[in-house]
This record gives sequence, structure tokens and C-alpha cells, in this order.
Amino acid sequence: MSEFTVRNENYVARTHASFKRQHFMETLGVRITDLDAGYCELQIPYDRRLTQQHGYFHGGVIGTLADNASGYAAFSLMNATDSVLTIEYKLNIMAPANGELLIARGQVLRPGRRVTVAQTELFSVKGGVETHCATSLVTLMVLANTPDEPTKET
Repeated sequence: MSEFTVRNENYVARTHASFKRQHFMETLGVRITDLDAGYCELQIPYDRRLTQQHGYFHGGVIGTLADNASGYAAFSLMNATDSVLTIEYKLNIMAPANGELLIARGQVLRPGRRVTVAQTELFSVKGGVETHCATSLVTLMVLANTPDEPTKET
């Protein structure tokens, strides 16, 4: 699947460990369901606490998944000593995220030494049918020689 240079052979375990430290993802019920160099898929099951007034997944949840799927796709290509932060993202919601499951598939478009650009496609699943509900473009900053673990200042 991957056409990217892997800079850290331990990227799978490192990415899962980083994701596990994101307690917000745990609170939402998000899990990594597929991971490859430059690619990350996240899924979140329907929970009415994550919806807006019409019962669809809330736009904030959609944006969170878009950001994280792209972020971890980018993180998977980084050196073992590097970390990542989102600089900017644009989200286009194209259809209601209405279903039992929301899937985010993040893919690096261009890895860079300082800036990486990724895209996430989001799909709501209802009755086993995927509907493309949103797409995002995410720009990420490579934090060279910056640990991914929290510091004493945070």
C-alpha cells in the first residue's frame, strides 16, 4: 500500500502508543483500525452524545477524526525522534454523517522535512453502506527532535 520512505521501522508501535496517550480519543471511543506508512484509518461508533440536533455525528467529531487520521498518517513517516502538530486544516462536509459508524481514512499527499500535507476522506456507514460525507486537507508541522510524550510544562 505504501509508496513512502519509512524513517522509523517501529512506526506502528510508536503510532499506537502516541494515539493511546490522546485521552480525548478514548473519551470519544475512537480506535485505529488500519495503519500503514503514510496512511491511518480511524473509526468511531455512533453514540448519541456525539451528535448534533438532527442526530447526525457533530461537525466537531468529523473535524476531530479528519485531523487525527491525517496527523497519524503523517506521524507514521517521521523519524523516531520527531513529533507532529497540525498547522491548518480545511473540512468540507458534503453529506450528513448519519449512521452506525464514522470512518476516517487519512493519507499523506506530500511528506516533507518541515511540512507534510495529508488528506482525509470520511464515510458514514449505515446498513453496511458507506456514504462519503466529508473530506479534509490538513497541513502538519514536523517537530524535529521533539519528543511525542508530554513535557513537565504541559
